[in-house]
Amino acid sequence: MKIGNIDLGPRPVVLAPMEDVTDASFRILCREAGAAMVTTEFVPSDGLIRDASKAIAKMRTLEEESPVAIQIYGHIPESMVDAARMADRAAELAGGHGADVIDINWGCPVSKIAGRGAGSGMMREPDKLVAITKAIVDAVRTPVTVKTRLGWDESSKIIVDLAERLQDVGIQALTIHGRTRCQMYKGEADWTLIGAVKENPRMHIPIIGNGDINSASRAKEMFDRYGVDGVMVGRASFGHPWIFTEIRHLLDTGEEMPPMSVRDRVTLAKRHFGLSLDLKGPVTGIFEMRRHLSCYFKGLPGFKETRIKLVTSKDPEEILRTLDYVAERWGDEAPEAESAYGI
Repeated sequence: MKIGNIDLGPRPVVLAPMEDVTDASFRILCREAGAAMVTTEFVPSDGLIRDASKAIAKMRTLEEESPVAIQIYGHIPESMVDAARMADRAAELAGGHGADVIDINWGCPVSKIAGRGAGSGMMREPDKLVAITKAIVDAVRTPVTVKTRLGWDESSKIIVDLAERLQDVGIQALTIHGRTRCQMYKGEADWTLIGAVKENPRMHIPIIGNGDINSASRAKEMFDRYGVDGVMVGRASFGHPWIFTEIRHLLDTGEEMPPMSVRDRVTLAKRHFGLSLDLKGPVTGIFEMRRHLSCYFKGLPGFKETRIKLVTSKDPEEILRTLDYVAERWGDEAPEAESAYGI
């Protein structure tokens, strides 16, 4: 599968953008685990054009995570175009590698974004959505992709027609989450309309399916049943970044991997922790790793006291000693991985 000239290989598995999760340390870890491409946290277009340092910092990417998409969101056409131009110059503005892909977020359902017309809120204004997308494609050199949903609600599932219109204005790939905005993340994702977009003879850009990919077998089923070019994994990777290794192994060999041992999870957690400290320093690095560290061992029996220690310590050496204790105490156990989001 290709996005422009970027070759992601056959049946790629892509990391979805997740606010407060997909920072550079997590993205690098997922690339090392087998993700074909990763995506930044959401970058607000209004924050970028105000030169907000936090928004610009989110655009900083590193060579070792490439290929990487910078995702922008907003609802004001001029701001979105300006933000896309800044993402196009991310290496110059934020340092690092820059953007291999600029992704437009027309899919986020949370109220603070969709409620003001951004993200999947734009599904109520498809003409404006398409017009902004076209303006962005025309304004940048980097390949542009879109992530969206089936529609606003059950009565307005517009994705089959919308996919054609987005392709016609020049996007290079389309990711579809199999829920409406009003569903949020409730119920089961409906992949039938994702399949209908893929089967549309007018469509020639890659179609990436998203929604409830929470295991290797589920990923393979969606590839086989709906013929999508790629799948995107989001919430199921949080606390379980080796899901990319599991999916890749099944797709490439036809065999399921055994569950990862706690000892191997500790090795992965140390790698993640080290990246976070290197990239963000000890204070921020430790604080932002807390949400990840305990999730690596979600569901492990008798773990409560150790978990509390992991998420309260401010000393890097103490955290590493605690991880060593986890490896010694539970190392040979291999429980089924549980996503931190419980899907």
